[in-house]
Amino acid sequence: MNILILGSGGREHALAWAVMQNPKCDKLIVAPGNAGIAQIAECADLDIMNGGLVATFAEENAIDFVIVGPEAPLAAGVADRLREAGLLVFGPSEAAARLEASKSFTKEICDAAGAPTAGYARFSEAGPAKDYIRAQGAPIVIKADGLAAGKGVIVAMDEATALAAIDDMLGGAFGGAGAEVVIEEFMEGEEASLFVLVDGETVLSIGTAQDHKRVGEGDTGPNTGGMGAYSPAPVLSVEVETRAMDEIVRPTMAEMARRGMPFRGVLYAGLMIKDGAPRLVEYNVRFGDPECQVLMLRLGAQAMDLMHAAAEGRLDEAQVNWSDDHAITVVMAANGYPGSYEKGSEIKGLDALPEDSRNMVFHAGTAAREGAIVASGGRVLNVTARGDSLAEARERAYAMVEAIDWPGGFYRRDIGWRAL
Repeated sequence: MNILILGSGGREHALAWAVMQNPKCDKLIVAPGNAGIAQIAECADLDIMNGGLVATFAEENAIDFVIVGPEAPLAAGVADRLREAGLLVFGPSEAAARLEASKSFTKEICDAAGAPTAGYARFSEAGPAKDYIRAQGAPIVIKADGLAAGKGVIVAMDEATALAAIDDMLGGAFGGAGAEVVIEEFMEGEEASLFVLVDGETVLSIGTAQDHKRVGEGDTGPNTGGMGAYSPAPVLSVEVETRAMDEIVRPTMAEMARRGMPFRGVLYAGLMIKDGAPRLVEYNVRFGDPECQVLMLRLGAQAMDLMHAAAEGRLDEAQVNWSDDHAITVVMAANGYPGSYEKGSEIKGLDALPEDSRNMVFHAGTAAREGAIVASGGRVLNVTARGDSLAEARERAYAMVEAIDWPGGFYRRDIGWRAL
């Protein structure tokens, strides 16, 4: 099969790595890719937000299967354009992608499906929103309704922070994503992620993970796109996962199908778990980043077969073969992230690191310049390792981190602390 992956981050490097493990992959192109992806696949300079262009490119390159990595092209309807052109696609339609693209839409679906989630209200004007916050008190959660690259959520532990978040969001800090805000009750418990493949009818759990959203050790400081992750998530026991599937995921998917927008792709359910009871925090309609990196290292070649089955509507005959292992990824980010950071600093020492089914450095924000690898984003590397225990995987990952010579970057030293 000739396969095209859309995207340029660590998630897409992990997807590309897993696809390349599978003997059914004859040729892999990633658009636009990055310096790490270019070492294992062909990269193409392509505007992935333009569905027509992508369809033409796929036809010209005899592509059999397209995997859409990030949320933005999904929300823009790129998967729809590709399906209209007769291509096999892994990724939901524009209508179904609203589960991530609109927080208020997700709340409405949860209400209709009876899926447990936080109480909420939605606002497009600051005055009523602030009145609501004063009436509810803190802690409270403020979310930009639209896509904000994983940063449109403020968990306000006091009223002043919440009121300031309203001014920021409705004042344009997140562009169109913040034209409407959803204000939610603060849920207590431990957060974890459940990943489910869906083919419009059948749902298949493909693993759990837990990420570290905050920039500082001990989960302190501002939210980021994620500073590290590990899989499996101990808090998502078999019993909790079964409840999440029966009470949240399946009813949501049934409601989407009932509305004529069946979901096809991967559904990432962010869950808050307290006393063994899961409640939905949010849905994403793509693999998490950096959760994808630990899942792909654990799934290996079968990941492509599972995604292909979902795209073809064959999930009822698919199964996941898990080994009893653990994986962890440590994000190396540019100094200053998630605030302003410099690009272009050189990263050395990558060539000497092992690259196999138990050790991988996935590139997130890198570019090649005059034979060197340089940082080109905020989150730059995902140093990922697998082991028989989480402690072993963590030891292996941090040994690789310490071998990387990059004064322009930093990382958290406590990834996996909740489980360990």
